[in-house]
Amino acid sequence: MEITAYGVLGDERPLLQAAFDEAFQGRHALRCLELFLDRNTAPTAAGHEIVLSSVNDRLDAEVIAALAAGGTRLVAQRATGYNNIDLDAARAHGLAVARVSHYSPYSVAEFAWALALAVGRRVVRAAGRSREFDFRLDGLMGRDLHGRTAGILGTGAIGTAFARIAHGFGMRLLGNDVRENPECLALGMTYVPPSRLFAESDLISLHAPLLRETHHIVGREELARMKDDAILVNSSRGGLVDTEALVETLRAGRLDGVGLDVYEEEAGLFHLDKSLEVMTDDTLARLTTFRNVIVTSHQAYFTREAVGEIVAATVANVRDHLAGRAGENLLVPPPG
Repeated sequence: MEITAYGVLGDERPLLQAAFDEAFQGRHALRCLELFLDRNTAPTAAGHEIVLSSVNDRLDAEVIAALAAGGTRLVAQRATGYNNIDLDAARAHGLAVARVSHYSPYSVAEFAWALALAVGRRVVRAAGRSREFDFRLDGLMGRDLHGRTAGILGTGAIGTAFARIAHGFGMRLLGNDVRENPECLALGMTYVPPSRLFAESDLISLHAPLLRETHHIVGREELARMKDDAILVNSSRGGLVDTEALVETLRAGRLDGVGLDVYEEEAGLFHLDKSLEVMTDDTLARLTTFRNVIVTSHQAYFTREAVGEIVAATVANVRDHLAGRAGENLLVPPPG
């Protein structure tokens, strides 16, 4: 059997290939493709029982139907989030869907802090000046984080790892989630409604999944509540933030800095080289012009440790499917 993986990154490919070679000893071949799975590329999956999807593939109802018609029986998502997959359509077409339920939370939490520090201490601007041999400090003054307030929206494994680092900085901790996390409470976190979290925090970091309830959880009203000199970091899902409202806020001269590793319209852009093309996404183009904004290409998870765990979980999901087992990572079980 040949298994097809979509949206495979250059640094990911050898890890994925080695893991599948070791697990299946040549019994099942792995075809790694850089192209993303969507309505235009779905025909390339025809005849492949197992498809490995990436976070920026678009598996809507039309793609799910095409996969099922082509003989695909399992979609194994190489990510924790699955908002890009129409699970109802998968159920209707008898297509099993699995994901990676967890991987190193430190990869994302540490990168979120890298963004927070980079925007707060003007690191990118300073590095750019140094390349031009401009060593002035004008416009580079930052602020201490010690004694300030960190607001963490979503206190699962990643949010908790972020909170531990904030605690190490000596920050006051505010949190919001559907349930309180004892580990965060032990750090001294106070759980508060979102309105209070946005109003009182000097640094807000988003670590919530993208659901109907969390879509644009940071909108005009929330941004208006934030302090003029607050920092916003999003390393979770782009759809958590109303980007148009964020641009309006920045144009008004508000917020000390914004670090975005995700963007709500990133599919078809992130993880691709668009440097020789005209950027037709006006919102993203506008975002990148603000000196106090850093946009990275959904790379927070991209460490050797995290990708290794993602690959291992993906292999396990394929093993379970081939053995007819219902593994712990199933989102949609096979029919029957």
